Amino acid sequence: MDIPTPKGFLFSAIEAGIKYANRYDLALIHSKKQAQVAGVFTTNQIKAAPVKICMKRIKGGLAQSIILNSGNANACTGKRGMEDALEITEKLAAKLEIKKEHVLPLSTGVIGMPLPMEKILPALDKLVAQLGKADALLVAKAIMTTDTFPKISYRQIEWNGRVITLLGICKGAGMISPNMATMLGVILTDAKIDSFSLQELLRNAVSNSFNSITVDGDMSTNDTVLMLANGQSESEKIDKKSLLYKEFKASLNDLCLELAKMIVRDGEGATKVITINVVGAKTAGDAKRIAKAVAHSPLVKTAFYGEDPNWGRIIAAVGYAGVPIKEENIEILINGICLFEKGLPTMREDELKDSLRQKEIEVFINLNLGKSKAKIYTTDLSEEYIRINSAYRT
Repeated sequence: MDIPTPKGFLFSAIEAGIKYANRYDLALIHSKKQAQVAGVFTTNQIKAAPVKICMKRIKGGLAQSIILNSGNANACTGKRGMEDALEITEKLAAKLEIKKEHVLPLSTGVIGMPLPMEKILPALDKLVAQLGKADALLVAKAIMTTDTFPKISYRQIEWNGRVITLLGICKGAGMISPNMATMLGVILTDAKIDSFSLQELLRNAVSNSFNSITVDGDMSTNDTVLMLANGQSESEKIDKKSLLYKEFKASLNDLCLELAKMIVRDGEGATKVITINVVGAKTAGDAKRIAKAVAHSPLVKTAFYGEDPNWGRIIAAVGYAGVPIKEENIEILINGICLFEKGLPTMREDELKDSLRQKEIEVFINLNLGKSKAKIYTTDLSEEYIRINSAYRT
Protein backbone atom coordinates (compact mmCIF):
# COMPACT_ATOMS: atom_id res chain seq x y z
CA MET A 1 0.00 0.00 0.00
CA ASP A 2 1.62 3.24 -1.18
CA ILE A 3 0.61 5.89 1.35
CA PRO A 4 2.13 9.38 1.19
CA THR A 5 3.56 10.57 4.49
CA PRO A 6 3.41 14.20 5.65
CA LYS A 7 6.87 15.75 5.60
CA GLY A 8 8.89 15.62 8.78
CA PHE A 9 7.23 12.63 10.47
CA LEU A 10 9.01 9.36 11.35
CA PHE A 11 7.54 6.03 12.48
CA SER A 12 8.63 3.02 14.51
CA ALA A 13 6.86 -0.18 15.58
CA ILE A 14 8.18 -3.18 17.50
CA GLU A 15 7.12 -6.38 19.25
CA ALA A 16 7.27 -5.73 23.00
CA GLY A 17 5.18 -8.72 24.11
CA ILE A 18 2.74 -6.56 26.06
CA LYS A 19 -0.08 -9.12 25.81
CA TYR A 20 0.91 -11.52 23.04
CA ALA A 21 4.23 -12.75 21.71
CA ASN A 22 5.30 -12.17 18.11
CA ARG A 23 2.92 -9.27 17.55
CA TYR A 24 3.61 -5.58 16.91
CA ASP A 25 2.21 -3.78 19.95
CA LEU A 26 4.38 -0.74 20.67
CA ALA A 27 4.71 2.16 18.22
CA LEU A 28 6.16 5.64 18.00
CA ILE A 29 5.25 8.62 15.85
CA HIS A 30 7.79 11.44 15.91
CA SER A 31 7.91 14.85 14.28
CA LYS A 32 11.38 16.17 13.51
CA LYS A 33 10.20 19.58 14.66
CA GLN A 34 7.72 20.63 17.30
CA ALA A 35 4.16 20.46 16.00
CA GLN A 36 0.94 22.26 16.78
CA VAL A 37 -1.39 19.83 18.55
CA ALA A 38 -5.13 19.32 19.07
CA GLY A 39 -7.11 16.55 20.69
CA VAL A 40 -10.60 15.22 21.32
CA PHE A 41 -11.23 12.71 24.11
CA THR A 42 -13.75 10.33 25.60
CA THR A 43 -16.66 11.85 27.53
CA ASN A 44 -16.68 8.84 29.85
CA GLN A 45 -16.19 10.04 33.44
CA ILE A 46 -13.77 7.15 33.93
CA LYS A 47 -10.68 8.10 31.97
CA ALA A 48 -7.48 6.09 31.52
CA ALA A 49 -4.15 7.50 32.68
CA PRO A 50 -2.91 8.29 29.14
CA VAL A 51 -6.11 10.23 28.41
CA LYS A 52 -5.63 12.38 31.50
CA ILE A 53 -2.01 13.07 30.56
CA CYS A 54 -2.85 13.96 26.95
CA MET A 55 -5.72 16.24 27.98
CA LYS A 56 -3.35 18.20 30.20
CA ARG A 57 -0.38 18.32 27.85
CA ILE A 58 -2.17 19.47 24.68
CA LYS A 59 -3.19 22.65 26.51
CA GLY A 60 0.35 23.85 25.84
CA GLY A 61 -0.38 23.76 22.11
CA LEU A 62 2.77 21.85 21.16
CA ALA A 63 3.78 18.19 20.87
CA GLN A 64 6.46 16.21 19.08
CA SER A 65 6.02 12.49 19.76
CA ILE A 66 3.21 10.01 20.33
CA ILE A 67 3.87 6.61 21.89
CA LEU A 68 1.14 4.03 21.37
CA ASN A 69 0.58 0.55 22.77
CA SER A 70 -2.04 -2.14 22.34
CA GLY A 71 -2.84 -5.03 24.67
CA ASN A 72 -3.26 -2.89 27.79
CA ALA A 73 -5.48 0.18 28.31
CA ASN A 74 -3.75 1.39 31.50
CA ALA A 75 -7.24 2.32 32.74
CA CYS A 76 -8.50 2.00 36.32
CA THR A 77 -4.91 1.42 37.46
CA GLY A 78 -4.86 4.23 40.02
CA LYS A 79 -1.75 6.14 41.04
CA ARG A 80 0.50 3.46 39.63
CA GLY A 81 -1.07 3.82 36.19
CA MET A 82 -0.35 7.54 36.12
CA GLU A 83 3.20 7.06 37.38
CA ASP A 84 3.89 4.35 34.81
CA ALA A 85 2.61 6.42 31.88
CA LEU A 86 4.58 9.47 33.04
CA GLU A 87 7.75 7.42 33.46
CA ILE A 88 7.45 6.07 29.93
CA THR A 89 7.04 9.54 28.44
CA GLU A 90 9.89 10.95 30.54
CA LYS A 91 12.36 8.23 29.56
CA LEU A 92 11.31 8.35 25.93
CA ALA A 93 11.71 12.15 25.88
CA ALA A 94 15.24 11.81 27.24
CA LYS A 95 16.16 9.34 24.49
CA LEU A 96 14.65 11.61 21.82
CA GLU A 97 16.18 14.72 23.44
CA ILE A 98 12.86 16.56 23.56
CA LYS A 99 10.67 17.93 26.36
CA LYS A 100 8.70 15.29 28.24
CA GLU A 101 5.61 17.51 28.01
CA HIS A 102 5.79 17.07 24.24
CA VAL A 103 5.38 13.28 24.44
CA LEU A 104 1.78 12.02 24.33
CA PRO A 105 0.89 8.45 25.42
CA LEU A 106 -1.95 6.44 23.88
CA SER A 107 -3.02 3.01 25.14
CA THR A 108 -5.68 0.49 24.14
CA GLY A 109 -6.54 -2.97 25.39
CA VAL A 110 -7.75 -4.61 28.57
CA ILE A 111 -8.97 -2.38 31.43
CA GLY A 112 -7.72 -2.79 35.01
CA MET A 113 -4.29 -4.30 34.48
CA PRO A 114 -1.01 -2.46 35.19
CA LEU A 115 1.28 -1.86 32.25
CA PRO A 116 4.05 -4.49 32.02
CA MET A 117 6.80 -1.96 32.63
CA GLU A 118 9.41 -4.73 32.70
CA LYS A 119 8.65 -5.20 28.98
CA ILE A 120 7.97 -1.64 27.87
CA LEU A 121 10.90 0.24 29.42
CA PRO A 122 13.62 -2.03 27.98
CA ALA A 123 11.88 -1.81 24.58
CA LEU A 124 12.21 1.97 24.37
CA ASP A 125 15.81 1.85 23.11
CA LYS A 126 14.83 -0.39 20.23
CA LEU A 127 11.73 1.71 19.53
CA VAL A 128 13.88 4.82 19.15
CA ALA A 129 16.59 2.99 17.18
CA GLN A 130 13.98 1.81 14.69
CA LEU A 131 12.59 5.31 14.17
CA GLY A 132 12.28 5.98 10.44
CA LYS A 133 12.54 2.29 9.54
CA ALA A 134 8.80 1.59 9.78
CA ASP A 135 5.90 3.08 7.87
CA ALA A 136 2.54 4.37 9.03
CA LEU A 137 0.81 1.13 8.04
CA LEU A 138 2.92 -0.81 10.55
CA VAL A 139 1.92 1.67 13.27
CA ALA A 140 -1.73 1.08 12.34
CA LYS A 141 -1.17 -2.66 12.73
CA ALA A 142 0.56 -2.22 16.09
CA ILE A 143 -2.50 -0.61 17.71
CA MET A 144 -5.01 -3.24 16.58
CA THR A 145 -6.89 -5.22 19.25
CA THR A 146 -10.00 -7.01 17.96
CA ASP A 147 -9.65 -5.15 14.65
CA THR A 148 -9.49 -7.41 11.62
CA PHE A 149 -7.63 -4.92 9.41
CA PRO A 150 -5.46 -1.81 9.90
CA LYS A 151 -7.24 1.50 9.34
CA ILE A 152 -5.28 4.15 7.51
CA SER A 153 -5.93 6.73 4.80
CA TYR A 154 -4.69 10.07 3.49
CA ARG A 155 -5.64 13.22 1.61
CA GLN A 156 -3.47 15.66 -0.32
CA ILE A 157 -4.08 19.30 -1.23
CA GLU A 158 -2.17 21.02 -4.03
CA TRP A 159 -1.95 24.73 -3.31
CA ASN A 160 0.19 27.32 -5.09
CA GLY A 161 2.78 24.77 -6.14
CA ARG A 162 2.98 23.09 -2.73
CA VAL A 163 1.45 19.83 -1.55
CA ILE A 164 -0.14 19.53 1.88
CA THR A 165 -0.61 15.96 3.11
CA LEU A 166 -2.99 14.67 5.77
CA LEU A 167 -2.51 11.14 7.07
CA GLY A 168 -4.97 9.39 9.37
CA ILE A 169 -4.50 6.23 11.45
CA CYS A 170 -7.10 4.75 13.78
CA LYS A 171 -8.17 1.55 15.50
CA GLY A 172 -11.52 0.35 16.74
CA ALA A 173 -14.03 -2.44 16.24
CA GLY A 174 -16.01 -2.87 19.47
CA MET A 175 -17.08 -0.76 22.46
CA ILE A 176 -17.96 1.85 19.87
CA SER A 177 -20.45 4.61 20.69
CA PRO A 178 -20.99 8.26 19.78
CA ASN A 179 -18.87 10.64 21.89
CA MET A 180 -15.87 8.51 21.01
CA ALA A 181 -15.36 4.83 21.44
CA THR A 182 -12.74 2.18 22.18
CA MET A 183 -10.72 3.79 19.50
CA LEU A 184 -7.50 5.62 19.03
CA GLY A 185 -6.96 8.02 16.19
CA VAL A 186 -3.95 10.03 15.06
CA ILE A 187 -4.04 12.55 12.24
CA LEU A 188 -0.77 14.00 10.98
CA THR A 189 -0.28 16.88 8.59
CA ASP A 190 2.59 19.00 7.34
CA ALA A 191 0.27 22.01 7.04
CA LYS A 192 1.17 25.28 8.74
CA ILE A 193 -1.65 26.17 11.15
CA ASP A 194 -2.00 27.32 14.76
CA SER A 195 -3.21 24.98 17.52
CA PHE A 196 -6.39 26.99 18.19
CA SER A 197 -7.58 26.64 14.60
CA LEU A 198 -6.47 23.03 14.56
CA GLN A 199 -8.55 22.26 17.66
CA GLU A 200 -11.61 23.90 16.14
CA LEU A 201 -11.25 21.98 12.89
CA LEU A 202 -10.62 18.66 14.63
CA ARG A 203 -13.60 19.04 16.96
CA ASN A 204 -15.86 19.75 13.98
CA ALA A 205 -14.50 16.81 11.98
CA VAL A 206 -14.87 14.38 14.90
CA SER A 207 -18.45 15.50 15.53
CA ASN A 208 -19.52 14.35 12.07
CA SER A 209 -17.39 11.20 11.94
CA PHE A 210 -16.06 9.42 15.03
CA ASN A 211 -18.89 10.83 17.14
CA SER A 212 -21.48 9.69 14.61
CA ILE A 213 -20.78 5.96 14.71
CA THR A 214 -21.90 3.19 17.05
CA VAL A 215 -21.37 -0.55 17.10
CA ASP A 216 -22.70 -1.55 20.51
CA GLY A 217 -23.49 1.63 22.43
CA ASP A 218 -20.66 1.13 24.94
CA MET A 219 -18.24 3.98 25.57
CA SER A 220 -14.60 3.32 26.39
CA THR A 221 -12.24 4.88 28.92
CA ASN A 222 -9.43 5.49 26.42
CA ASP A 223 -10.94 7.17 23.37
CA THR A 224 -8.58 9.73 21.90
CA VAL A 225 -8.06 11.48 18.59
CA LEU A 226 -4.89 13.54 18.35
CA MET A 227 -3.83 15.78 15.50
CA LEU A 228 -0.32 17.12 14.89
CA ALA A 229 0.60 19.80 12.34
CA ASN A 230 4.33 20.48 11.93
CA GLY A 231 4.26 23.03 9.09
CA GLN A 232 6.92 21.19 7.05
CA SER A 233 5.04 21.40 3.73
CA GLU A 234 6.34 24.98 3.36
CA SER A 235 2.87 25.97 2.16
CA GLU A 236 1.31 29.25 3.29
CA LYS A 237 -0.13 29.41 6.77
CA ILE A 238 -3.76 28.34 6.88
CA ASP A 239 -5.85 31.34 7.84
CA LYS A 240 -9.52 31.02 8.76
CA LYS A 241 -10.54 33.57 6.12
CA SER A 242 -8.64 31.92 3.27
CA LEU A 243 -9.86 29.51 0.61
CA LEU A 244 -7.13 27.12 1.74
CA TYR A 245 -8.85 26.89 5.15
CA LYS A 246 -12.05 25.69 3.48
CA GLU A 247 -10.11 23.19 1.38
CA PHE A 248 -8.22 21.88 4.40
CA LYS A 249 -11.42 21.61 6.45
CA ALA A 250 -13.17 19.64 3.71
CA SER A 251 -10.20 17.26 3.36
CA LEU A 252 -9.99 16.71 7.13
CA ASN A 253 -13.73 16.06 7.41
CA ASP A 254 -13.61 13.63 4.51
CA LEU A 255 -10.60 11.79 5.94
CA CYS A 256 -12.17 11.41 9.39
CA LEU A 257 -15.45 10.16 7.95
CA GLU A 258 -13.65 7.55 5.86
CA LEU A 259 -11.74 6.29 8.91
CA ALA A 260 -14.93 6.26 11.01
CA LYS A 261 -16.72 4.17 8.40
CA MET A 262 -13.79 1.73 8.43
CA ILE A 263 -14.43 1.21 12.14
CA VAL A 264 -18.11 0.51 11.50
CA ARG A 265 -17.30 -1.94 8.70
CA ASP A 266 -14.96 -3.72 11.09
CA GLY A 267 -17.51 -3.81 13.93
CA GLU A 268 -17.11 -6.94 16.03
CA GLY A 269 -19.18 -9.68 14.44
CA ALA A 270 -20.82 -7.23 12.03
CA THR A 271 -22.15 -8.39 8.66
CA LYS A 272 -23.80 -5.12 7.57
CA VAL A 273 -23.21 -1.38 7.73
CA ILE A 274 -26.39 0.54 8.52
CA THR A 275 -26.87 4.27 7.98
CA ILE A 276 -29.57 5.90 10.10
CA ASN A 277 -30.79 9.16 8.53
CA VAL A 278 -33.16 11.31 10.58
CA VAL A 279 -34.62 14.42 8.94
CA GLY A 280 -37.43 16.83 9.64
CA ALA A 281 -36.56 17.32 13.32
CA LYS A 282 -37.10 20.54 15.26
CA THR A 283 -33.45 20.63 16.36
CA ALA A 284 -30.21 18.88 15.43
CA GLY A 285 -30.07 17.54 18.99
CA ASP A 286 -33.51 15.94 18.60
CA ALA A 287 -32.47 14.36 15.31
CA LYS A 288 -29.27 12.91 16.73
CA ARG A 289 -31.04 11.60 19.84
CA ILE A 290 -33.52 9.67 17.73
CA ALA A 291 -30.81 8.41 15.36
CA LYS A 292 -28.81 7.14 18.35
CA ALA A 293 -31.86 5.39 19.84
CA VAL A 294 -32.48 3.50 16.61
CA ALA A 295 -28.78 2.76 16.04
CA HIS A 296 -28.31 1.44 19.59
CA SER A 297 -31.40 -0.77 19.66
CA PRO A 298 -30.42 -4.47 19.93
CA LEU A 299 -33.80 -5.37 18.45
CA VAL A 300 -33.25 -3.17 15.39
CA LYS A 301 -29.71 -4.47 14.94
CA THR A 302 -30.64 -8.15 15.27
CA ALA A 303 -33.55 -7.67 12.85
CA PHE A 304 -31.13 -6.43 10.20
CA TYR A 305 -28.77 -9.32 10.92
CA GLY A 306 -31.68 -11.69 10.33
CA GLU A 307 -32.69 -9.70 7.21
CA ASP A 308 -36.12 -9.14 8.75
CA PRO A 309 -37.93 -5.95 7.53
CA ASN A 310 -39.25 -5.27 11.03
CA TRP A 311 -39.96 -1.54 10.86
CA GLY A 312 -41.93 -1.84 14.11
CA ARG A 313 -38.67 -2.00 16.06
CA ILE A 314 -37.56 1.24 14.41
CA ILE A 315 -40.75 3.16 15.21
CA ALA A 316 -40.58 1.88 18.79
CA ALA A 317 -37.04 3.26 19.18
CA VAL A 318 -38.16 6.59 17.73
CA GLY A 319 -40.91 6.69 20.33
CA TYR A 320 -38.72 6.03 23.38
CA ALA A 321 -35.91 8.40 22.37
CA GLY A 322 -37.37 11.11 24.61
CA VAL A 323 -38.06 13.58 21.79
CA PRO A 324 -41.55 15.10 21.22
CA ILE A 325 -42.95 13.61 17.99
CA LYS A 326 -46.24 13.17 16.15
CA GLU A 327 -46.87 9.58 15.13
CA GLU A 328 -49.10 10.58 12.22
CA ASN A 329 -46.27 12.70 10.72
CA ILE A 330 -43.56 10.05 10.68
CA GLU A 331 -42.30 8.30 7.56
CA ILE A 332 -39.93 5.34 7.66
CA LEU A 333 -38.08 4.03 4.61
CA ILE A 334 -35.57 1.19 4.38
CA ASN A 335 -33.44 1.10 1.24
CA GLY A 336 -35.81 3.58 -0.37
CA ILE A 337 -38.99 1.58 0.25
CA CYS A 338 -41.61 3.32 2.41
CA LEU A 339 -42.87 1.04 5.18
CA PHE A 340 -44.69 3.49 7.44
CA GLU A 341 -46.40 6.82 6.76
CA LYS A 342 -49.26 8.90 8.17
CA GLY A 343 -49.43 6.68 11.23
CA LEU A 344 -50.01 3.46 9.29
CA PRO A 345 -47.96 0.63 7.71
CA THR A 346 -47.77 0.50 3.92
CA MET A 347 -47.61 -3.32 3.80
CA ARG A 348 -44.58 -3.32 1.46
CA GLU A 349 -42.25 -5.52 3.53
CA ASP A 350 -42.05 -8.20 0.81
CA GLU A 351 -40.40 -5.69 -1.54
CA LEU A 352 -37.45 -5.43 0.86
CA LYS A 353 -36.38 -9.05 1.07
CA ASP A 354 -33.75 -9.00 -1.65
CA SER A 355 -32.22 -5.63 -0.70
CA LEU A 356 -31.81 -6.66 2.95
CA ARG A 357 -29.19 -9.18 1.82
CA GLN A 358 -26.95 -6.27 0.84
CA LYS A 359 -23.94 -5.36 3.00
CA GLU A 360 -25.09 -1.74 3.28
CA ILE A 361 -28.55 -0.74 4.53
CA GLU A 362 -30.06 2.75 4.71
CA VAL A 363 -32.82 3.71 7.13
CA PHE A 364 -34.58 7.01 6.44
CA ILE A 365 -36.80 8.55 9.13
CA ASN A 366 -38.68 11.78 8.42
CA LEU A 367 -40.31 13.36 11.48
CA ASN A 368 -41.89 16.16 9.41
CA LEU A 369 -41.56 18.63 12.29
CA GLY A 370 -38.73 20.93 11.19
CA LYS A 371 -35.59 21.30 9.10
CA SER A 372 -32.90 19.71 11.28
CA LYS A 373 -31.24 16.37 10.56
CA ALA A 374 -28.62 13.88 11.78
CA LYS A 375 -26.84 10.81 10.52
CA ILE A 376 -25.44 7.88 12.50
CA TYR A 377 -23.52 4.89 11.13
CA THR A 378 -23.96 1.55 12.88
CA THR A 379 -23.87 -2.23 12.36
CA ASP A 380 -26.07 -5.25 12.80
CA LEU A 381 -25.62 -7.53 15.82
CA SER A 382 -24.65 -11.17 15.40
CA GLU A 383 -23.74 -14.21 17.48
CA GLU A 384 -20.09 -13.52 16.61
CA TYR A 385 -20.17 -10.28 18.63
CA ILE A 386 -21.07 -12.30 21.73
CA ARG A 387 -18.32 -14.84 21.07
CA ILE A 388 -15.66 -12.15 20.65
CA ASN A 389 -16.59 -10.20 23.76
CA SER A 390 -17.34 -13.12 26.04
CA ALA A 391 -13.79 -14.41 25.58
CA TYR A 392 -11.92 -11.07 25.28
CA ARG A 393 -9.82 -11.56 28.43
CA THR A 394 -9.65 -15.36 28.44
